Amino acid sequence: MDKSYSPSYKEAGVDITAGYKAVELMKQHVKRTATGGVCSDVGGFGGLFEPDLTGISKPVLVSGTDGVGTKLKYAFVMDKHDTVGIDCVAMCVNDIICCGAKPLIFLDYIACGKLVPERIAEIVKGVADGCCMAGAALIGGETAEMPGFYPENEYDLAGFSTGIVDKGAILDNSAMVPGDVIIALRSSGVHSNGFSLVRKVIGTDPHILRERLESLGGKSIGEALLEPTRIYVKPMTELFKAVKVKGVSHITGGGFYENIPRSIPKGLSATIDKKAVITPPIFDLIMRRGNIPERDMFNTFNMGVGMVAIVAKQDAEKALSVLAAAGEAPYVIGEVREGDDGVVFR
Repeated sequence: MDKSYSPSYKEAGVDITAGYKAVELMKQHVKRTATGGVCSDVGGFGGLFEPDLTGISKPVLVSGTDGVGTKLKYAFVMDKHDTVGIDCVAMCVNDIICCGAKPLIFLDYIACGKLVPERIAEIVKGVADGCCMAGAALIGGETAEMPGFYPENEYDLAGFSTGIVDKGAILDNSAMVPGDVIIALRSSGVHSNGFSLVRKVIGTDPHILRERLESLGGKSIGEALLEPTRIYVKPMTELFKAVKVKGVSHITGGGFYENIPRSIPKGLSATIDKKAVITPPIFDLIMRRGNIPERDMFNTFNMGVGMVAIVAKQDAEKALSVLAAAGEAPYVIGEVREGDDGVVFR
């Protein structure tokens, strides 16, 4: 490894030895995510994984990919890089569970202007934390140093995950009927969507971001905005075991209006009790400072609801109990009704 050094490449802005150091620093974090199916170590050309197919008659692979988006701008300003990896994992695995699948593996991609090994290790620590929360193994990734393409102290972060589900257990909304109950799982805040609007309203001035507000529980605005996306894999897995779940929506970009209808068949719509929605104070801050119409807020942000699950009315009490036992604080926000109106607030 010590023979692999190119002064010419370093003069061009790429230090390959820094990449080797980053790999060594991240190995301790990757190791924490290992599950029984992992067949390879970090550093190979491909990540190997042998899935356990016990109890699965017709395995179907479900994949998802996403990034953290412009939320990263706040990580740069606040110089906090150990939680954005959780966001990256969450944006992928939360989509996968909407099909009823269990995430198995995760890979990340980090592109940066200058490869600082300690910073890369912080980012990967967050990725590993997210993988542990999701029960997925971090089996590989890529770090690309791209001087002249990214500013020296900035980077982009994206990920890819694959899960598995028995074909007969794929969520099917064909059984959904009027009267089915819509259950909310709370978000931790803005999660990883709508940050172009957040930046327009709040900006990136470090003095503003470090302002601590009583309304935010004493947190600074920057801290509240960087609160990582919640990962719902384990509580939803418990819910799938306990009751028949007819639909699941991950509330991301597009908010309520775009995401909830994706889990509801034609001819039905979602009626949401707006007064029931428990909204964290960071959203009120964004709405007031930006003078943003309430409808736009619900059409951009999760507004405190990171995921919804739809179950039969007779299963609602049990569903709430199972989710609560799994560490959630779930509550009913509405019901399914006839019509093609998408989402209707009452």
